[in-house]
Order: sequence, then structure tokens, then C-alpha cells
Amino acid sequence: MAEKTDSDRIKEIYKLCKSHFGDVRFVGVKYHNKIGWIAKAQLGDEFENLTADGKTSTDALRKLRNRVKKIIRRYNEV
Repeated sequence: MAEKTDSDRIKEIYKLCKSHFGDVRFVGVKYHNKIGWIAKAQLGDEFENLTADGKTSTDALRKLRNRVKKIIRRYNEV
């Protein structure tokens, strides 16, 4: 099996957010001098954001994916 790329991870997070939250404006990753890598998902018209940071872009995306999955899991338990 081929190694996942950051693009694959971004697409996966986008699909998760789209299926649960509906409107997704942006999912991506950027580098910040003081913090390091930041993965961000911007949701809907209300400009709600989910963010996660990490030492590498892959680490930040994994943390964001886990955060989204945790929110979905909590929502489904209610």
C-alpha cells in the first residue's frame, strides 16, 4: 500500500467535515514561524474553525482528523 500524502489526508478530513457539518469552506495546512505547522478546517457561513498544530504538516493533519472524528463520535452518542 502506498504511503498517504498530505493531499490524501486533507481530502479525507474534507469528506468527514462535509458529511457531518455540511458546508466546508476550507481545509488545509500552513506553516507559522512561532507555532509550527497548523492544520485548519473552516466550516460554513458562520466562520467556525477547527485547528490543530504539530511539528510536521502530517502530524498537524493527523491531529485535526482525530479532533473531527472525536466531535462526530460525541455527536453520535447523544
